[in-house]
Amino acid sequence: MLWILLIVVLFMWVMIREMARYSIVTGQTMLEGMHTLSGPRNWAVWVIFVPQLLAAAIGIAGLAAVVGSALGEFLPGTNTLYAMAMVVASTLFTATGRYSLIETFSRVMALALMVMAIVTAMIVFPGLAPIAQGLAPGWPDDPDLYVILPWVGTILAGSMGIVWFGYWTATRGFGGGLQSREPDDEQPDDSRREMDRTAPKPHETRVAHARGWIRTMTVTAALGVLGGLVVIFSFLVLGAELLAPEGIMPEGPEVAVDLTNIFSDVWGEVGRYVLLVAIVIALGGSILANQDGWGRSFADMTLIVTRRHREAGGSSLLLKSLNALDRRLPWPMFERRWLKRLYIVSVTGLMPLLILLAFSDPVQVMSVSGIIAAAHTPFIALAALYVNRTRLPAELRPGIAASVTMTVAGFFYLGFAVLYLLNMAGLLNG
Repeated sequence: MLWILLIVVLFMWVMIREMARYSIVTGQTMLEGMHTLSGPRNWAVWVIFVPQLLAAAIGIAGLAAVVGSALGEFLPGTNTLYAMAMVVASTLFTATGRYSLIETFSRVMALALMVMAIVTAMIVFPGLAPIAQGLAPGWPDDPDLYVILPWVGTILAGSMGIVWFGYWTATRGFGGGLQSREPDDEQPDDSRREMDRTAPKPHETRVAHARGWIRTMTVTAALGVLGGLVVIFSFLVLGAELLAPEGIMPEGPEVAVDLTNIFSDVWGEVGRYVLLVAIVIALGGSILANQDGWGRSFADMTLIVTRRHREAGGSSLLLKSLNALDRRLPWPMFERRWLKRLYIVSVTGLMPLLILLAFSDPVQVMSVSGIIAAAHTPFIALAALYVNRTRLPAELRPGIAASVTMTVAGFFYLGFAVLYLLNMAGLLNG
């Protein structure tokens, strides 16, 4: 099914590019753009907010479970215990903002894992004929949608990963950066910020300036997805050449142990332990990054959906309740950094611990998260396209090619979601 990987990578490139376009042009997140859509107040934000609360808890639990299975391979104790310890440790680091060194180290280990996977795949590369078969569109005789749909939903980035790319470009100063960020957020390059926010410029100059940043962001996104494509393709080769002949399908509580076969067959025991260590450090860093990303997004969505009540001068029951709660808390309830920490501790900290206690299979947990992502992506893609086509200046809106690709991407993910739902209902075989 290599053909699906190539299609999804193309779609992902266009989707993250269009998410970042809005931030570059307006200095606001796409969530703010969706807040402006007509209809019931904040309906689009709520459609993203509620499912992602579940996806966040499940996703963190799944990542931690895989890390726990790796630690349990060479340390005494149960996998679940190590998974829960990883959630607690990462929550402490993320909530206090003291994780930059660990994050940097995990990125280095992730890079080492990627290089090792690529080199190993080159060693066992089967030739062009089997690759050509995977490029030809086809469908398995007995498809397991519980495996395929999560894979499609999490290739390169899940549904919220698309949104986070807009945060990333803005916090790096693309287009001038986001407006009204809290002090604990990443800061863009000061020289860029000053350059972008000097004296007002003529309209033509501002448009040319934004177009330049969009081109830069487009190249950055392309490099990111191409790098991800190479790594995913390498792991597909390793799975097909090393695991499939032995009848190994990485699943269950011992998923990390199953994965070690892709390196131990080529590099021996050294490769086995290198992979285990890389899983612990690289996926541990992913837990930190995901907790931070979801915390930021949930904080922003909370501020958006409560803005009307907070700014209203009336005396509604809800407003009185919010004000009363705000006075009793030891910190400002609606300050973004405190909201971010609250969601990190509760949604990506406590809830994953409960999930880990209830479920022992990390692959099953991750599959549920991927299914939510695949089902959620159509709405995010199509809503973002509508926002960019209707809320941005005509000169900076997405062109026909990008608009068509975004539309096709939305219906592509929607089709997979419908297939899975039909399968769950017993209306499809396989």
